[in-house]
Amino acid sequence: MIRTRSLVRRTAAVAAAGAATLVLAACGGSGDTTAGHSGHGATASPSASASASMSQRQHNAADVAFAKGMIPHHRQAVEMADLAPDRARSAEVRKLAADIKKAQDPEIKTLSGWLTSWGEEVPAEGAMDHSVHDMGGMMTADEMTELENSSGKAFDTAFLEMMVKHHEGAVEMAKTEQAGGAYGPATRMAGAIISTQSTEIEQMNELLGKG
Repeated sequence: MIRTRSLVRRTAAVAAAGAATLVLAACGGSGDTTAGHSGHGATASPSASASASMSQRQHNAADVAFAKGMIPHHRQAVEMADLAPDRARSAEVRKLAADIKKAQDPEIKTLSGWLTSWGEEVPAEGAMDHSVHDMGGMMTADEMTELENSSGKAFDTAFLEMMVKHHEGAVEMAKTEQAGGAYGPATRMAGAIISTQSTEIEQMNELLGKG
């Protein structure tokens, strides 16, 4: 009788253990299923990221024109800014020139990198064709010579007047890019140019007494 009871208890224990194993297996299966769903979500996310990345890489003729025009435009602004340390009398003009160079030098490198990645030719140093001058704001060779030969207050005035005109041309170019460009980084750079250079135009007009 005692043996029978012991056998019954043992059988019940085995059954309970088996049931527990089934429950754990079921839970494990549920977890695997969830992981499977999660895995599908994970594959969708990189796909969406790839799609977004692809759209960032797409560019059009307006983007190319913006980069090809802004590179020589920026180069001339940097050339003008390089004259300021030895010629400007005003500390504000020297500081402004340094800020212009600091902002536009890296942008030249970025614009050049875009053109190279698009299989386009980067404008050569010193290349100033009529299309660049037609964009507005570019100084002529005579104006650059006049600026280079001036110093003190005369330099400050000439620099500010020329750079206002130069910045206004850049802002118009940037607005054209915003209106017609397709490449995200380029339209964002255009927005930064509009914001920064519009602020500097106000600052320069104040220094000229026109603010």
